[in-house]
Amino acid sequence: MATLEKIRNKAGLLVLVVGLALFAFIIGDFLNSGSTYFRQSQERVAEINGEVIKIQDYQARVDEMTEVYKMQSGSTSLPEEYMTQIRESVFDAMVREIVLGEELSDLGIVVSPEELFDMVQGENISPMIQQMQMFVNPETGAFDKPALLNFLKTINDPNLANYPADQQAQLAQAKNFWLFWEKNIKQQRLEQKYTTLLSKAITANVIDAKATFEETAESSDIVYAMQPYASVADSLVTVSDSEIEKLYNQRKSVYKQKESKLIKYIAVDIRPSKQDYDNASAEIEAIKEEVISTDRIADVVNENSEVPYVDAFFSAAAFDEQLKQFATTAEVGTVYGPVFEADKYRLFKLVDKTVAPDSIKVSHIMIANAGNEAAATSLADSLMTVLKNGGNFAELAKNYSQDQSAQNGGELGWFTEVTALRGVNEDFKKAIFSTPVNGYALVKSLYGTHLVRVDERTASVTKYKVADIDMTVSPSSKTYSNIYNELNKYLTANRDIKKMDEAAKEAGYNVLSDVTVTGADQMIGTIKNSRQVIRWAFQNDKGAISDIFECEDKFVVAAVQESIPEGYASVKTVAPALKAELIAQKKGDKIASDLAAKNITSLEGYAEAMGSKIDSVKFVSFGTRRITGIGVEPKVNAAVALAQVGQLTPPVKGNNGVYVLKVYNKTKDAKVYNEAEQIKTIDSANAYRFGFQAVQSLVNKAEIVDNRIRFY
Repeated sequence: MATLEKIRNKAGLLVLVVGLALFAFIIGDFLNSGSTYFRQSQERVAEINGEVIKIQDYQARVDEMTEVYKMQSGSTSLPEEYMTQIRESVFDAMVREIVLGEELSDLGIVVSPEELFDMVQGENISPMIQQMQMFVNPETGAFDKPALLNFLKTINDPNLANYPADQQAQLAQAKNFWLFWEKNIKQQRLEQKYTTLLSKAITANVIDAKATFEETAESSDIVYAMQPYASVADSLVTVSDSEIEKLYNQRKSVYKQKESKLIKYIAVDIRPSKQDYDNASAEIEAIKEEVISTDRIADVVNENSEVPYVDAFFSAAAFDEQLKQFATTAEVGTVYGPVFEADKYRLFKLVDKTVAPDSIKVSHIMIANAGNEAAATSLADSLMTVLKNGGNFAELAKNYSQDQSAQNGGELGWFTEVTALRGVNEDFKKAIFSTPVNGYALVKSLYGTHLVRVDERTASVTKYKVADIDMTVSPSSKTYSNIYNELNKYLTANRDIKKMDEAAKEAGYNVLSDVTVTGADQMIGTIKNSRQVIRWAFQNDKGAISDIFECEDKFVVAAVQESIPEGYASVKTVAPALKAELIAQKKGDKIASDLAAKNITSLEGYAEAMGSKIDSVKFVSFGTRRITGIGVEPKVNAAVALAQVGQLTPPVKGNNGVYVLKVYNKTKDAKVYNEAEQIKTIDSANAYRFGFQAVQSLVNKAEIVDNRIRFY
């Protein structure tokens, strides 16, 4: 009882303690979940119609496309401008997949596994695959289905684990390449089904057919006179703010804008100094002396040139004009240069020349080591014995070769010395150029053991082995520091955006102002690698001035003039363009009114009143998009189509001025009107346009939050 009494007496305190404990529990849980939510929101690279795209998923798609580009181009790395294009392409693809996916789901449009199989290896191979160079027969230029099937067989080999590690990596890369295109083929078919469905729902009628035919069936030859709007002073017409606002409201949807920043910036070229040029001149002269005397030319070239030495003979056709002129006229051992052009020194040496075939046609049987080089060599020796005893090379290749050339009897095609060296290795190059036609050679490479047959040789030509030293003059570290320090000195003294312009002039810098950038922009103007400046602008507010950014060959300093929110451009922003348009309209009204008051009855009279001359143009129809000598003037097209021969039209107010014209001849097209054919033509032309517009409309209407500026 005493305990219960104590509890009653302390009830208020107990409630408070329990309440605080509950609050601590709740707030702790909230903070933990809040932390998770914050982390998740930080990972959002975009949100499309409520569907979140995480940075990890987006980057995975970017990495996938990057690897495909590398495989197609043979590059180990891609320049930043390529990466920019890839990121943009991936983002656009993901947006289209999401917005279109919602429509496809509602309509029940799918690509079945059987349909996909048919497109990638069945009877109806996708054009996307047929156009891939790796599946094109080099002799016929046509799609080679056996090559495709052999490729698929190779990348899906269940014994892949038995291959050497480097071959496993290559096959895994090839499989990822294939899966990328397979996904794209499926998406393309889905879009094709959707757009076909829409295009079939919209078809031309007999009125459309007749009108379209008549647009171009009759053309007119005209004479005309024109008074440009520029001939009337702006001060003679008045445009009020209310008129500008009225036109703005009529077109407001056109002025929808993304979030953007208005910036000003200074861009300073990072250029070599005179001292840098002098040093480079001295260096190339020293290299020349070494080139003249050395017996290790490959080392000298590779140590000093931007272009590596290639230990192979080239035909003259492989050289640029400057190198060709040198090689074809010089004696072996001659050194030419240095020559200086476009900030680059070039120095040539003719190392050797020979007379030999430029290209060799080769077939091979490729035996993968599969972890057992001795077994591969033994099999190759056995096959060589069979061949020397009259065995059929093509049949042996089909049965034993372990690459996609097997289906073509082992045929690899034509090799120059350079393609043989770069495509396989030095041993392969030497073997095929030293083996007679129909002769055999064994060559080892990273791919395995090759049993090679030389099939054909081109006629012998003079070929040249050349050392080409290319050396671009670059700013030294001292020059770099001087340019940077001068700009930094200016920046330190002028951390006020209001003083930026005036101070820049005194310092010899040029400020570019009122430059609008959006989060989707990759560069400021033509400045390479300037995306970092745009990111900075979106992270800062009005009045902020950046530190110095290095953008390829320029130093850039930027300042934020305005932060423009997403929405509609203000009347003030678009007023100059609207005012100019209204001024032109009023000038047109004034010119037409003044001409009407003069009661002119001839084209010559109009030309005189306009202070113009009479000109002519032939073959103008209602469907003419751009009239020769006039430009895009749809009202003139309409006036010509309605005018009778010999009839003088009243003044026509066009885009650029007022026109008066007369038709002096009309020509009917000899083609016969075919209603069914015309409808078919219109439907065919509209199919792509409607499909593209439909998908683009879905994208335009989608609620897209693009946060890529946070990450790239």
